[in-house]
Amino acid sequence: METPVIAHAGPSKVELEEGKTYFWCACGRSEKQPFCDGRHKGTEFKPLSFTAETSKQHYLCQCKHSSKKPFCDGSHKHLL
Repeated sequence: METPVIAHAGPSKVELEEGKTYFWCACGRSEKQPFCDGRHKGTEFKPLSFTAETSKQHYLCQCKHSSKKPFCDGSHKHLL
């Protein structure tokens, strides 16, 4: 099993729109973090599709090790 690249050692604060579908980068290779740009091709990773439940700012995981993907759970604090 491949290990994802740690894109950043902290979450990304993003404004999400209620009802809109997003594709969160699971591999860590995207240059549009925390969202997918297709750079996972050729790996075992696939983006995580999710629909925002509310319109507000959210903290999305960029270390790729959260147990609450795509949302940050603080796992980055224990990785580096």
